[in-house]
Amino acid sequence: MEQFNKVMVGLDLSEMDDALISNLKYLAPLLGIEKVYFVHVARDLNLPEEVSKTYPDLMAPVDELITKEIAHEIKAADYPKELEYEIQVKEGNAQERIIRWSKIKNIDLLVMGRKKSLEGSGSLVKNLAQKYPNPVLLIPEGFSFKPFEQILVPIDFSEYSIMTLKCALMLSQKTGAKITCCHLYGVPAGYTKTGKSFKEFSEIMLHNAKKEYKGFLSKNQFPDFECEFILKEKKDEADNIIKFAKSIQTDLLIIGSRGRTQSAAILLGSVAEKLINNAYEIPILMLKKKGESMTFFEALFQL
Repeated sequence: MEQFNKVMVGLDLSEMDDALISNLKYLAPLLGIEKVYFVHVARDLNLPEEVSKTYPDLMAPVDELITKEIAHEIKAADYPKELEYEIQVKEGNAQERIIRWSKIKNIDLLVMGRKKSLEGSGSLVKNLAQKYPNPVLLIPEGFSFKPFEQILVPIDFSEYSIMTLKCALMLSQKTGAKITCCHLYGVPAGYTKTGKSFKEFSEIMLHNAKKEYKGFLSKNQFPDFECEFILKEKKDEADNIIKFAKSIQTDLLIIGSRGRTQSAAILLGSVAEKLINNAYEIPILMLKKKGESMTFFEALFQL
């Protein structure tokens, strides 16, 4: 699993920024971070004309003021002195700017805050989590990382599961954290035609899921991770994962995002998207495949 050498941190000048900046002290050695780009995108960096005419010497350019404010926050936080950083203050559409600058700076990971009670709709974070073509780390409001003890990886035995488990192994080797998997299985709609009850057929599907899990581990030479098999009934799949994550006090949830390249856009699978929207208390590392990222970037730069 490659390291996340270059990281972009999205700031919005709210209390959320402190959590993002201060957590880098713990995350930098774990993720192999070598340089951080702190980015704030304002819709408009111009002062109202009437104010600038009336008080021409009162204020420095807005971008310079914001840069100083961010620099002050970095200095005040417990930021690693040896970790290089740059501050970028941009103007325009935040989503477009962040994606473009990620390409220009060859960013490996985007770090964003996940708000629950702080002011803000959170729409930018949701949109970037959905469309941003590289890995994304979402840190909950007020969250402070401690040494990892429990990493949860939902799996479906696909190539994305291989990717997420390799990342979990890398982090586990550095922290000693336990890796737990979870897999959701269901009963097909036509099970009644077999003459078996729902309970009987669910046991058949569970047996099959466990068999497939062992084959998946063996084929990919993974250790025998503990896995929770969760029966999908009426509850939403994402809700089941979140409930289980909380029950084992998960420190980090690692998920893989399926890409769809036909429309030259990277879109989350439905379960991953619901996890992003509903898991307010657990840090989420969302991994994406680089081949799909290039398709998105190529399309974006043709706009």
